[in-house]
Amino acid sequence: MLLFVSGKPAEGAAPAGAALPVPPLVNDCAPGIRGGRLVLSTFGDPKTFNPIASNEGTSEDIYRFIFASLLTLDLPSQKMLPGLAHKWSVAADQKTWTFKLREGLVWSDGKPLTTDDVVFTFKVIYDPDVPNPAIDLLKVDGKPFVVTKLDDLTVQVVTPEPCAPFEENVGSIPILPKHILAGKLAEKKFVSAYGVDTPPEGLVGSGPFKLKQYKAGEFTLLERNPNYFVVDKAGTRLPYVDYLMYQVVPDMNAMSLRFLKGENDLYEFLRPDEVERFKSEAAKTGRFQVKELGIGLERGFFWFNLNTNLNAKTGKPVVDPKKLAWFRQQKFRQAIAHAVDRPSIVKSVYAGRAQANFGYITAANKKWLASGLSEYAFDPARARALLKEIGIQDRNGNGILEDAQGNEIEFTFNTNTGNNTRDKIAIFIQADLKKLGIKVNYQPIEFNTLITRINDTYEYECVLLSLGGGSTDPSSSMNVLKSDGYTHEWFPKQKSPVTDWEARMDKLMDEQHKTLDFAKRKALFDEVQQIMSSQVPLIYTVSPISYVAVRNEIANLRPSVLSYYRVSWNAEELYFRKK
Repeated sequence: MLLFVSGKPAEGAAPAGAALPVPPLVNDCAPGIRGGRLVLSTFGDPKTFNPIASNEGTSEDIYRFIFASLLTLDLPSQKMLPGLAHKWSVAADQKTWTFKLREGLVWSDGKPLTTDDVVFTFKVIYDPDVPNPAIDLLKVDGKPFVVTKLDDLTVQVVTPEPCAPFEENVGSIPILPKHILAGKLAEKKFVSAYGVDTPPEGLVGSGPFKLKQYKAGEFTLLERNPNYFVVDKAGTRLPYVDYLMYQVVPDMNAMSLRFLKGENDLYEFLRPDEVERFKSEAAKTGRFQVKELGIGLERGFFWFNLNTNLNAKTGKPVVDPKKLAWFRQQKFRQAIAHAVDRPSIVKSVYAGRAQANFGYITAANKKWLASGLSEYAFDPARARALLKEIGIQDRNGNGILEDAQGNEIEFTFNTNTGNNTRDKIAIFIQADLKKLGIKVNYQPIEFNTLITRINDTYEYECVLLSLGGGSTDPSSSMNVLKSDGYTHEWFPKQKSPVTDWEARMDKLMDEQHKTLDFAKRKALFDEVQQIMSSQVPLIYTVSPISYVAVRNEIANLRPSVLSYYRVSWNAEELYFRKK
């Protein structure tokens, strides 16, 4: 049992760690005060603590604190700063990169961290038996990078061709401990390694925190890693807080209530329709503040399952063939896009604090946003006309649309339980499509179960979710936009592109990935956005204005809309002021 409450500084000195590396990384944050426990909430348990095999948010909630990388992305400046490597350089050929590690780095278990670990991490990444959602970011023209140990502190990475986002893509990879995981890789058990059943002492990392306790359905508790290689300008080793806890809550209402009751310290996903209530409570109690961050990177959307494969177990089509025939038609998807009443969603779900979104990226990413994209205005008449062009209409006057074979247009619509905002949007979409004459069976599903259906079994018809966070660079979307990507939601991991437009996107994404000239690179990505806009494999809803609520005692806040983790992205810098 922990003998302190959220936010109260803990008694006693912090445990001594290993000697600092040479040179230590000196963080530019204002020097803070050690102690306390930072508490946040999430909707589900992590599926794994393995950062390579993971492809969903509840796992990233946790592992982002446990592992460190060669470089560090500073979100407000969008600059890559030193991390485990204290310096790096690229040769004149723009393909040969050299990283120099700090001397004396150690893992959380005290073992040395060297370039052997860096080389091992890339061995894992390129292992064909290890599914890796980010693999496309670490190849050029489908060819892997060559990673070579020059000495214990120096590692060389050579790319087949110049790679435009190299520093961010390579620099951000979580480095793994070879001495812990090499055996698992050799035994072909790496994917199950660092599962949620891993005991705390067995989960070794080099990030600011390490695992203290995990209790399924309740919480994940992290504690300060005393061997973390970062100090502040006064020489105090980070992080400042002793503990960081993620509590599992059933839904967003519970998350809001916990914060208002003082049980949570950060509320990173304050819903726009809650803002006035929270501002009123903040003024009344003086305990916390509400911050408006502007339109963020998050974009809500839904999509249809376009997977043409057979179920590996049953031998039957993944998607009912008659429904697949509807879903795969461009005009069907365009019609559905026109049927969504986005202005009503903005007004009723977000209290006006959102805007309609029609493109793959949002207005927050000004650097890369293409102009002139198609906008699918709410237009039921246009939707019906498009459907009629492909033989879908009300043939018997019963108010339900049928295809040319007389099949009623009907499908099951899923999103995750616990997200009240998505639940409301799903109900709006269901009502909009009902008015059009389409029967939508809305079935919310527990988050991890839904992710399994999307990524593994493909047993679904239509899903509402969102993408957010990540990088603003186009290459961060390789796993979404390329046809063989793990997060190519509508039909992932294609052996070869099923459509001409997906083949074109593959070519464009590969080309932009190795183009160093910004204007040429943007033109390539603009075309990708145009294809996505025309083909609408993802049907966008709205992008909300981002708000956060934070306890007044927390200092070193640097909130950013450029991260899914709007406040906790720099958790190692955060501290509680003394009262």
